[in-house]
Amino acid sequence: MAKLELKNLKNEKVKDITLNDSIWKVEVNDDALKKMIRLQLDSLRQGTHKTKNRSEVSGGGRKPWKQKETGRARQGSIRATQWRGGGIAGGVTPRDYGFKINRKERVLAIKSALADKLANKSVVVLENLNLKTAKTKELKELIKNCNLEGKVLFVTKDDCENLYLASRNLGYTYHLMADQINVYDIVNADTLVLDEEAVKAIEEVMLHA
Repeated sequence: MAKLELKNLKNEKVKDITLNDSIWKVEVNDDALKKMIRLQLDSLRQGTHKTKNRSEVSGGGRKPWKQKETGRARQGSIRATQWRGGGIAGGVTPRDYGFKINRKERVLAIKSALADKLANKSVVVLENLNLKTAKTKELKELIKNCNLEGKVLFVTKDDCENLYLASRNLGYTYHLMADQINVYDIVNADTLVLDEEAVKAIEEVMLHA
């Protein structure tokens, strides 16, 4: 069973906690990770792009000149694609970029993201993340005390308002609740910081997913 040190906000060890191997020690599935990340990013696309085809552009529907005896190439309409201001052939139209993946793949992707972070020693578990104030200075002190590097994703079981308010002022810290975790945010973070209750909540959900 995987074990991690549980620390307080001063980076002092409180005890060791045991992690569930069926979640934190699974073999990382790169295909599931890539598919889930693509799903999340594609779902953010508005898909409102649009070009006009020849039936939608303005212009006369009549033939610009007669078919023969003009010395020029025959033309049927100034709406044709070869004309300036004509319709676009094969242009983009509004579409939904979303797609579906099954539940088992979603669960496997989250487990893979968590296991990858643990394997790279990028997971930190703290006793709690209840900051006394919402000041960014206090959060910076926490980051310094715990030697947290790069982009830091904080995950808590409950709504830690002070942590949320303090983390949004920094461009490299993010806060999610345990029921909001997703593959993209986990992978995008350099360090994953959870409180003890968040670990329990995640494991409970993953075991019954």
